[in-house]
Order: sequence, then C-alpha cells, then structure tokens
Amino acid sequence: MELSISKLVNFPLVLVLLLIVYPISSGAKSKCDFPAIFNFGDSNSDTGGLSAAFGQVGPPAGETYFGAPAGRYSDGRLVIDFIAESLGLPHLSAFLDALGSNFSNGANFATAGSTVRPQNTSLHQSGFSPISLNVQCYEFNDFHRRSQIIRSKGNVFSQLMPKEKHFSHGLYTFDIGQNDLTAGYFLNMTTDQVRAYVPDLMDQFKTVIKDIYGQGGRYFWIHNTGPVGCLPYILDRLLITAAQVDKAGCASPFNKVAQYFNAKLKEAVVQLRKDLPLAALTYVDVYSAKYELISHANKHGFEHPLRACCGHGGKYNYNMKYGCGSKIKVKGKEIMLGKSCKDPSVRINWDGVHYTEAANRWVFEKIVNGSYSDPPLPLNMACHKQ
Repeated sequence: MELSISKLVNFPLVLVLLLIVYPISSGAKSKCDFPAIFNFGDSNSDTGGLSAAFGQVGPPAGETYFGAPAGRYSDGRLVIDFIAESLGLPHLSAFLDALGSNFSNGANFATAGSTVRPQNTSLHQSGFSPISLNVQCYEFNDFHRRSQIIRSKGNVFSQLMPKEKHFSHGLYTFDIGQNDLTAGYFLNMTTDQVRAYVPDLMDQFKTVIKDIYGQGGRYFWIHNTGPVGCLPYILDRLLITAAQVDKAGCASPFNKVAQYFNAKLKEAVVQLRKDLPLAALTYVDVYSAKYELISHANKHGFEHPLRACCGHGGKYNYNMKYGCGSKIKVKGKEIMLGKSCKDPSVRINWDGVHYTEAANRWVFEKIVNGSYSDPPLPLNMACHKQ
C-alpha cells in the first residue's frame, strides 16, 4: 500500500503535536543552576569551622589533596567538596573562619562534633561541639541579614558576599545526626533510651528547615546518617558481643539505631514536603552507599575497611588517648605516634571516625546521579520536586 503525498507532508506536523502533548521525560526538566551552597552539619562536612573556633586540626590531615591541614578531618576532600566542585562552585568557606574566607558562593555552618540537639556538656568534656544545629541556624540567620548590609558597601565587600537571590536559588545541604546517636551511648544510655529521643531530633530538624524556608530557601539536599556501627572508634569504645557483629564486622545494634534514625528522618522529609509546598527536598541514602563500600571493600578497590589509616595501635588502629596526629616527647624530642598509613587511597577510614578522601569520592560518585535519592533525581536536578 502506497502513502499519499499529503500524508507524508502531514506526518512531521503530527509528530510535533504528539511531542507537545507527550513530551519526552528526559528532556522535560532542565539542569539546575545553583549559584551557592549553604551547608549545615558535623565533621562529615566541616571545612574549617571547628578549627577556626577551637584550634586548627593538625597534620597529617589534608596531606592527600591540600598538602597541609585545611580544617577538614580527613586526608583530603569531603563529600561536600565534591558536591561544590560538581556544581562548578569553589569549596565552601567556614562561617566561623575570619581569615581568607570568600562567601560569594555560599557558606558552611557545619562544625565537627555538632549534634541536632544541644548537648549539656562542653567540647573538652565530651568532644561534642556547642555549635548544634539550632546554633548553626542562628548563624545562618545572622549571615543572611548582615551579608547584605556588608555587600551594599560595594568594592571588595560586594565580591566576598552572596547576592540576595543566592539565598532563594541556592542549595541547602545537611549531613548531621551521627553524633546525636553516639552521644547517648557514650553517656551509658541503652539502645531503647537512644531511640526514645530520636523523634525529638526530628522535631528540631524540621524546625530548622522551616526557618530556612521562611527566609526563601527552596532546595534541600539531605543526607541520612551513616553506619556508625562500622566506625573504628565505636567498635573500640563500646562493648558488643560476638553475636552482635555482622558479616562485615560491624556492630549491628548501633547500625540498627542509625537505620531507625534514618527511617524517622525520611518520614520527616515526607511531612516537610506537605508542609512546605514550594520546597524541593531530596533525601539521600548515604547509609546504604557507605555500607556497600565497607561490606564489599575489596570489590571496590579498598582494603582494611574497619581499620583507621591514621592512628596508633590496637585492632582497629584507633587509640582514644593517642589519635591521628598525636605526638609524644622522648628524651626531649617530639615524635609523632598517630601517623598516616602508607596509601590512604586504598583505605576507607581516615582516623577512626571520619572517611578518607578516596572513600568520600567513592560515596559522592554513588549518590550524585540520584540512584540513592528520593526522589531519584541527580544532584544537578535537585531544584525539581519529582
């Protein structure tokens, strides 16, 4: 059967009409153009906050990428650094760092040791930062207001501060909660007691998100917490039985609490989507990515997943008294005990608590495409709801 000339001529028109009515889904959304990142969290994303306030983290931190300590509890870059790089933005300056900071593309309010809810201890007593999430929110509020006053002065001031529109067009990233769980255990709480205060953590977390939303924030990239039961400092300091060790060598009770926290966090995000109709909230399952890396380390090119690269002695190369970078004096001569391992690029854990740059890069490469996200959108599409 032959087609008529008129039918051939009309075919492109029909195709165009079909594409208008039924657009190809992959092209329906454009990539997001985030001009800034505003980050909130703990040591997993601290780029110099705690160091600025309480003294610089010492060598060998930063050795892999920066060649010297750079305010990060790692040998190099963190996941937040890779997030910034992938969006074409510079690494974030810590809000608390007054020296050499440039906030034109955002600010980092995270500090190592931070928790969602305030701790009733000092940093030196417990190791937890006084700059909890609510304090970080206070800092952000102050930063938002004062940065525009400073920017209005012109000249160099305008070059170092974000534009007002950056606050409504920027990406708000969160990675916090790990310390809230471990804090309870270090206070000799039972698992049931730790689980009992998780709902309160969620209430405080939602309050902060709503506050930022009230100031124009619309795009949120929220990490859940990682498998704390796989961290050397937890395995070394908290008692567990052989029956509580899983096939990867991790402590199941602590990982189950982390999973409970994450389930409640996901519920909180779902509720926030209802409460904040103009917001795009992406929940990122960092736990699953990290546990995959640790439980199949050899498959992914890593070794000794439960041993710290930088430390001193013991089954996990972690010593609470002599940590990474620690020094002692022998006959008047200073000697470093907490040395880095030979090749951090094949190690997952840096100092017993934090991840190496290589592990951070691996995790980032797994989450950036949206395969661990809800909704399953890549990072550069996180301004869209679905």
